[in-house]
Amino acid sequence: MDRLKQIESFVSVATRGSLTAAAAVEGVAPAVMGRRIDALEARLGVKLLLRTTRRITLTHEGSAFLEDCQRLLVEFANAESSVSAGGVKASGLLRLTAPAGFGRRHVAPLVPDFLALHPDVSVSLNLSDRVVDIAGEGYDCAVRLGDLPDSSLVSQRLADNRRLCVGAPAYLKRAGAPKHPSELARHACLMLSSDASQTRGWAFRIDGELSYLRPSGRLDCSDGQVLHDWCLRGLGLAWRSTWEVEQDIAAGRLQTVLDDFAAPPNGIYALLPQRKHLPLRVRLWVDFLKQHYAKPEYWRSSAKSA
Repeated sequence: MDRLKQIESFVSVATRGSLTAAAAVEGVAPAVMGRRIDALEARLGVKLLLRTTRRITLTHEGSAFLEDCQRLLVEFANAESSVSAGGVKASGLLRLTAPAGFGRRHVAPLVPDFLALHPDVSVSLNLSDRVVDIAGEGYDCAVRLGDLPDSSLVSQRLADNRRLCVGAPAYLKRAGAPKHPSELARHACLMLSSDASQTRGWAFRIDGELSYLRPSGRLDCSDGQVLHDWCLRGLGLAWRSTWEVEQDIAAGRLQTVLDDFAAPPNGIYALLPQRKHLPLRVRLWVDFLKQHYAKPEYWRSSAKSA
């Protein structure tokens, strides 16, 4: 028997207080509704309704389950309406924030396509490398990269984010390529300024353990794009994401080093201030990002156009 139909029947009976009334609405015999409730209780192994000849009452477990079922049915209806022809349309202002570099390459270019699909939505996009308080500042969704701190915010993983240690051929010819992360101490390393970086350092897997190093050099900057440009000019090694350097690696402008010690990927996330009662425009935006970021060809094509 269909599980959703069992749940719908339970909600109908519980809210109307009668098998007969619920059956009349659906146009079936009361015995049909009774069998559905029996099957649901048997599957769950718990009594949800107490039935007598005069009345139906909820058990304690039934009351708690009713609330969850009502919410589930509302969310299911919203999901159907969001994709059905002539369904509910997304509308209103969508306030978004993302890191500056990633946002310029992989958020801002997608906004026009999203608006074309949803003409009643407008977007305000904030690109900043500071950690925006999305709940306190009224944002609907933030894109974040890397490990997430413990938070009351709701996160949804959109894609993997892999970091690589890279250098220009000219620098590697001059200084040599490090063979082990410990050799970074003798290299010019291009670091994010400590007040701008949220990371614990450059991550490597050494002897099976994840280790974080904070090498030093004569240059640091709060802007990742500047570090990227300095690295291309041969001023040192940098630890950058594949979404930023993939095209340069393919073209030979940068080379990876210490590949045998590469750390596992972390994530690209959508952060939301809450899980319940999200506006349709927010849910559709997160789904839109997931659909694009899940395609390997998206990252290849975006790298070529960067």
